[in-house]
Formats: sequence, structure tokens, C-alpha cells
Amino acid sequence: MTSTVAVLGLGAMGLPMASHLARTFTTTGFDIAAQRLDLACQAGIAPAASAAEAAAGADAVLVAVRNQAQLEELLFGQDGIAAAMRPGAQVLLTSTVGGQGVSAVAERLAAAGLGLVDAPVSGGPVRAGTGDLLVVVGAEDASWEAAHDVLDALASTLVRVGDAPGYGQAMKTVNQLLCGVHIAAAGEALALADALGLDTAAALEALMAGAASSFMLGDRGPRMLQAYDEAGAEVRSRLDIFVKDMGIVTAAAKSAGLSTPVAAAAEQLYLQGARRGLAAQDDSSIITVLAPSPSAPATAEAGPGEAGPGEAGAASRAGQAPS
Repeated sequence: MTSTVAVLGLGAMGLPMASHLARTFTTTGFDIAAQRLDLACQAGIAPAASAAEAAAGADAVLVAVRNQAQLEELLFGQDGIAAAMRPGAQVLLTSTVGGQGVSAVAERLAAAGLGLVDAPVSGGPVRAGTGDLLVVVGAEDASWEAAHDVLDALASTLVRVGDAPGYGQAMKTVNQLLCGVHIAAAGEALALADALGLDTAAALEALMAGAASSFMLGDRGPRMLQAYDEAGAEVRSRLDIFVKDMGIVTAAAKSAGLSTPVAAAAEQLYLQGARRGLAAQDDSSIITVLAPSPSAPATAEAGPGEAGPGEAGAASRAGQAPS
């Protein structure tokens, strides 16, 4: 039974997960950003001066890092937490880092008497704060049992997809293929709606009512409509996360000898976005890669009694029925 949890990495997902866990478990947190530690204090999370201090004595250490390199540095670097953790404690890896190397990390932790629960999460920050995440897990039996109560607190859907670390990353890779493609497709669809002169807000509402709807269209679509505003959309999921994740997807497919042309095309869009300076922007800004600016009303002459698509769209956006 878990009583103490340390959360390392209090970013967009780590902080709401820690805040939710603090309602049930004694929770300590650490982040290199002082502002995130201040927010953690306000949420009832005890701040630590270092990652090792947070991890010492914890039954479970939840890790929310960006990539494999950060994971290995956190665990085994100069001030790595593996040396500070008590024997029998579990590392809960909630990040998407790809399957390559996770098995080796598990072996190094096992040699130190520690377990690795490969448990990447999906659902976004809002759902993370309410324990409404999808958590897919690859873990040995002992680690699965030891960490089950923490995982259950985070998840509305908890699925053990394999009996060893690596399976969780494999399942999350499949998940991210769909998520990345769906965001790119949503941007492409709304850019086309605009180019055809449609009111994009009305188009989004109509699409969400039919068979074309998806979680990503409903979640990212409204922010895509804000992407052209001077302030841009609120950053809830950075575009460079999908540069990383789609790279993991295409690399995994290549290693498996599988062609994934749709995922590869989506990856190129995210790469283009990063090259255009959008890496730190919300991933909904991918629409601006497809259409750098909203379409202006069409100026081509229309025949008697007709309106061109752009004119109809302009009238709709003004709340008037096209004549």
C-alpha cells in the first residue's frame, strides 16, 4: 500500500497529477522552475530542494520528463535519484520517451532493488487534475501490485498491456500516432473550411455533430480558431511535444518494418512548425503551417445573382445571409 509519493517534473501534466494525488497520498514535488514549486505549494504539495530529496523515502516516484535523455540523467546522473531511493520503491514513468532503452533502464533499477512501472498517460492537463486519464502500463507483477493504488488514483481507464517495462511505451506510441494525425487532420480540415469561405466556427460545430468528430478536433479546434489572434492560442500542449512523439512513432514503425505514410506526413507538418518558430506554441498552431493567414474574401467577379465562395463566407462571418 502506497503512502508517500514524490512527483518529479511539475509541468503541464506533472503538476495536475501531483495536485490530484495530494488529496489521497502524502505528496512531495520537485521542479527546476521555482514558479512551478510555488504553484505546487498552493496545491498542498510539499516542495523539495532537489529531486533526490523528494525521492528519498518515497514509496513511489512519479516521473514526468520530456525524453529518454532527461530520464536517464534524472535516475543515474550526477545527482541521480536511484541512489537516494529506498529499496523496493517504484519509479512510475508517465512520460512518452519511446520503447528504446526502457528495458535497459529497468534492468539498472532492478540491480539497485528498485522497480520500474512503464505507465505513460494520455488525456491532457484538465483530466490529469481530476484523475480521469488513460494510463497504459507495462510492469512486472510485483511492481504492478505495488503501484496499483497510485495508478488507479490517476486513471479513469487503467490498462495493463504487458508484463514488463516497454509495453506501456509501445501502446503509447500507437496512441500518439492517432493523436498526432488527428491534430494535423483537424488543422487541415479547418484550413480548408476557411479557404472555401465557410464560417470556421460554424464549420467546427457542424463537424463535431457528425461522423467526422474526434476528441482532437473538439479539443484543438477552438484553439485553432484562436491561432491567428495576436496573442495566439493558450499553450496547453506544446508543438515540439509532437515533434518528439511523431519521431518516436515513425522510428518505431521503421524498426518494425511497417510503412506509416500518414504518420510520416503529419510528422513533417510538426517539423515545419518547429522550423517556423512554433515549437513553444500550442500544437493547435499547426493550422498556421497549412494556412499562414486566414483567407480573405474572394474578389473574383460573380455572375448575376451569384456570390463567390469567399463572398458567401464573408457574409456568414458578418452574421448575414448571402444574397
